Amino acid sequence: MSSPAFRYGPWHEGPDPLAPLYDIAQALDELGDAVLDGANTADALRDLLRQGAPGLRGLEDLLRRVREQRREVRERGRLDGTLEQARALLDKAIGQERAALFPDPSDDARLREAELDTLPSDPARAIRGLAEYEWRSDEARATYEQLKDLLRQEVLDSQFRGMKQAMQSMQSGSPEAGAAMQAVKDMLADLNEMLAADARGEHTQDDFDAFMEKHGQFFPDQPANLEELVDSLARRAAAMERMLASMTPEQRDELAALMAQSMEDMGLASEMSRLNDALRTRRPDLDWTGRTPMRGNQPLGMSDATTALEELADLEELESTLGQEYPGASLEDVDEEAVRRALGRSAVDDLRQLREVERELERQGYLRRDGGRLELTAKAVRRLGATALRRVFASLSASTRGDHDVPDAGSAGELTGSSRAWQFGDSQPLDVVRTVSNAILRNGPVDRADGVKLHVDDFEVVETERRTSAAVCLLVDLSWSMTLRGTWGVAKSTAMALHSLVTTRFPQDALQIIGFSNYARVLQPTELAGLDAEMVQGTNLQHALLIAGRFLDRHPEHEPVVLVVTDGEPTAHLLPSGDYAFDWPPSPQTIAVTLAEADKMTRRGATLNVFMLAEDQGLVDFVEKLAKRNGGRVFAPSSDKLGDYVVSDYLRARRGRRAG
Repeated sequence: MSSPAFRYGPWHEGPDPLAPLYDIAQALDELGDAVLDGANTADALRDLLRQGAPGLRGLEDLLRRVREQRREVRERGRLDGTLEQARALLDKAIGQERAALFPDPSDDARLREAELDTLPSDPARAIRGLAEYEWRSDEARATYEQLKDLLRQEVLDSQFRGMKQAMQSMQSGSPEAGAAMQAVKDMLADLNEMLAADARGEHTQDDFDAFMEKHGQFFPDQPANLEELVDSLARRAAAMERMLASMTPEQRDELAALMAQSMEDMGLASEMSRLNDALRTRRPDLDWTGRTPMRGNQPLGMSDATTALEELADLEELESTLGQEYPGASLEDVDEEAVRRALGRSAVDDLRQLREVERELERQGYLRRDGGRLELTAKAVRRLGATALRRVFASLSASTRGDHDVPDAGSAGELTGSSRAWQFGDSQPLDVVRTVSNAILRNGPVDRADGVKLHVDDFEVVETERRTSAAVCLLVDLSWSMTLRGTWGVAKSTAMALHSLVTTRFPQDALQIIGFSNYARVLQPTELAGLDAEMVQGTNLQHALLIAGRFLDRHPEHEPVVLVVTDGEPTAHLLPSGDYAFDWPPSPQTIAVTLAEADKMTRRGATLNVFMLAEDQGLVDFVEKLAKRNGGRVFAPSSDKLGDYVVSDYLRARRGRRAG
């Protein structure tokens, strides 16, 4: 037996089934990059879903493809193709009839020619005038029947997609054509009765199933219920109305007359009118009157033009939902079936993957919703803080000692090089060598079979020197000028990096992050990640120093470290009533109360180090006064080096204390 043959080729049925799954942690990192650059969580997630990431196609890619599809449909052709065909067939039939009459010298031939001469120029009226005409030419009669078949097919197909293909194989006047037309009439009557029953509240799914079993051949898309059927029919009917509205008044009147004449000939006029009225009533939200100009040169038949406008309406709606620019927008609004029709199955898979990103970020504990607000969890903030810290260390000079990651660093303290006898409750590491040596000295020579027997008095621990604990206050300016200068993102990233450094490398230190604009407040790390700069007037450093002082007073055994990040001089201070006063230029009172609060810091032994993100003369003058009174230092880093300066200064301060 011969072995079966196999053929291999590219996969076209969606995403590569052998490709690795998209790593949700990568999505979090992409999200985190935007947050660290200053965006809030919701905006960062929206941008991620719009722009995509390596291995993840975003909404903008889908939008681009939708817009290309719209342009292709608009350039598909003109709307007057049926009129053009109808006129051509009518002229052809009349020409063929004249050619047959011309050689005949009889009076009957001349009367027939006179009748043809008096036909109206309007094709619809001309067709009506020829309804009772007895054709002398068989070719003319066939052309005239071809014209009527064309109009019948176009009218039906403009209402029911696919009807033209079903009727093209049936000759006009044949028994099959007569049976087909009767089936259409029966379908329309049953459909209208079903819609009327539904309007009365009497319709059931069983009624719909019976209707589809009887007339399902007219609906190739196989709707599952009445609502799906109504949606399909209403969208097509609205597209046909927009097609008529998009033509010139002369073309519109001419085509409408042809449609009416054709439906009247088929005995469908009343049922079609009844159906259109019902569809308009049920779907008033659709655009029934809009104009949609087409730019192509190829003439389109009425059914093809209706299909083109129906596709354009679907693409426009899809473009709106993919754009996500309206209030309350959600990816759940995007119709997967519309995406599949417009862009294919692979685009549906892309959409599902984008939806899964947000769900998976929530499921894995990186995002949560609080009162409709999207927030990063503590788990995500820890990862973002670690990322921010790695960025800082990566940009620090490689020659700087002690400023690199130590993955196994602990919090027990610095080793002194000596050991002592173990006492109950000691947490220091065991000195294994001294412990085993004590056991051997106590027991004498060791029998290898028995091993070394340890006694409680043999244990010794390594002596450590307790690290100095620090109370660290980071004061971050939240005023709107930080956003205008483009420094808010790096300030946020710096705060998260410092929080990560203190909590992981120096857990014995206490850290408080304080944001200040017109008022000051304590910021939690999870809040900081999604925080925006505040659109208010005022830089209330006095209030921030007041809150920082209370924090330092709660940690009297810790050494105080106060770091201030700002791009402006103080312009606000607290009033005795608890309100704030704002003045620009800064009032002498604002400067005085802020410096008074700084003097309290000096009495606590806290040094104020200020990181200026602007070089305004007023800010420079103020920080020089502050440094002179407090003894702190002033830095003027570029925005991209702020994290390096703050982290390095914190580490330098810790080394200085240990040395002291």
